[in-house]
Amino acid sequence: MTTLRDLDVLDRPGLAALWSELIGGAVPAKMSQLMQRRFLAFELQAKVRDGLPAAHCARLDRIAAGEERKPSPTLQSGARLLREWNGVTHVVDVLPDGFLWNGQRHGSLSAIARAITGARWSGPRFFGLTGATEAKGARPSTGKPKTSGGQRRDRAA
Repeated sequence: MTTLRDLDVLDRPGLAALWSELIGGAVPAKMSQLMQRRFLAFELQAKVRDGLPAAHCARLDRIAAGEERKPSPTLQSGARLLREWNGVTHVVDVLPDGFLWNGQRHGSLSAIARAITGARWSGPRFFGLTGATEAKGARPSTGKPKTSGGQRRDRAA
């Protein structure tokens, strides 16, 4: 049986043969050897452990049934979001086709959050529509925005 250590020394034909044995079919066109090794390593590990854990299988089944995706917050046109950042209160108006901030239209809250902070933020998270733990899939948010030292306050109006 092939082991994880064997993957490092297999050449392209060897990887293709192992791919056919474990996954079936041909290796996708233009897939690098590095990616082949990653896929094959996963398959080898799953085979040693008699497949995926039950929780993973159940989640994949929910995803396949269309039940897994958490609904994104829905905002109605005319709603207004307020966010204080570094002493400046930012006002965002929800439009039927996007958002209005500082007199400019934006297609997403994330683009606005990035413009405000200079960092890549989840727009809904930045404006307090989802919690930090909820975004990472841990536990649901309490719905109460977090404050830190009284300098930043989140609120949606």
